[in-house]
Amino acid sequence: MTTTILIAANGPDRVGLVAAVTGRLYDLGLNLGDTTFAVLGTGYEFRSIADLPADVNPSQVLTELKAVPELAASTVEVQAFGHKANRDQSGRSTHRIRLTGGDQPGLIARITEAFVEFGANIVRLNAERAPGADRSIYVTEFEVAIPATRTEACLATVANTAGELQLACTVEAAPRR
Repeated sequence: MTTTILIAANGPDRVGLVAAVTGRLYDLGLNLGDTTFAVLGTGYEFRSIADLPADVNPSQVLTELKAVPELAASTVEVQAFGHKANRDQSGRSTHRIRLTGGDQPGLIARITEAFVEFGANIVRLNAERAPGADRSIYVTEFEVAIPATRTEACLATVANTAGELQLACTVEAAPRR
């Protein structure tokens, strides 16, 4: 039986973090599954699920990662992943939605309420202030799994809500994986 673990690290961002972490995990023989990395302000967050080889345990992975110089000022956690490693239908994106406009409180809450109404699952979310001189522009990107029978109504509601919030909204079908 394969043991799947969740690896999480966060701390100050620096060049070479992803290469150092994934290189050490490779050296230990781990097979990475779903993995994310994001710069958050001046920090970062890395999360991955990984299958352990039979001769490696989670505490060894934690010890090895804490020895990686690029992670010296980071918090690192390794724990059992108590869920299936493979996604079901609700975890497979059907659409990508991008909203651009003025930053305002409640923007993400208003849009995500529309997804709930139509049984759409958020698979991935990225939101950030656009880089540059005008830091008032906010870009929010969603990958969502929308039930086929509710797609048209869901996308119309999202577009209408975006319009009410004075946001530009673009939608594209997600590539099939």
